[in-house]
Amino acid sequence: MQIEDTPSPNFDARKHPVSLLVLHYTGMESGDAALARMRDPEAKVSAHYMVWEDGRIARLVPENRRAWHAGVSTWQGLEDLNSRSVGIEIVNGGHDYRAPGGGLPPYPDAQIAAVIALAREIMAHHAIPPTGLVGHSDIAPTRKIDPGEHFPWPRLADAGLGLWPGFETGAACVWSGGDASRLNA
Repeated sequence: MQIEDTPSPNFDARKHPVSLLVLHYTGMESGDAALARMRDPEAKVSAHYMVWEDGRIARLVPENRRAWHAGVSTWQGLEDLNSRSVGIEIVNGGHDYRAPGGGLPPYPDAQIAAVIALAREIMAHHAIPPTGLVGHSDIAPTRKIDPGEHFPWPRLADAGLGLWPGFETGAACVWSGGDASRLNA
């Protein structure tokens, strides 16, 4: 996996170990616009990585630093999720920049393959369990909707990286911390 370093000045020191991987969509008109914003010191926003539609990956902030991507958010009683997570911005216009015809832009196969490869590496490095792969909408549900309802969560679950309710596990698998066996006792 090839990663291009495109440093952002928007980061500070971590206060906690990494336990989450947060996925976002950029929600901007282009990858170039998103990259420029995350590298603008006035914007005070960043992520550790950005994945382009064609699968290219840019690293903006080293993983040992606290990128500014999660904002006001909580997960399982934890706060300061910027300190507890690695953030990946996925280039996609989302709800603000719709695809021709008005629908949400698709996530191309090359892009999702790159997200899976990158997520696999990050999760292995930080020992993040499948329950630790979340969307921005999961950690800030009253203010964020990304990566959106068209994000292919089942593909990440099939790759062993996240959880998605299926025929065999049911939705309860997500709520039980990923261990469906406890539900059958």
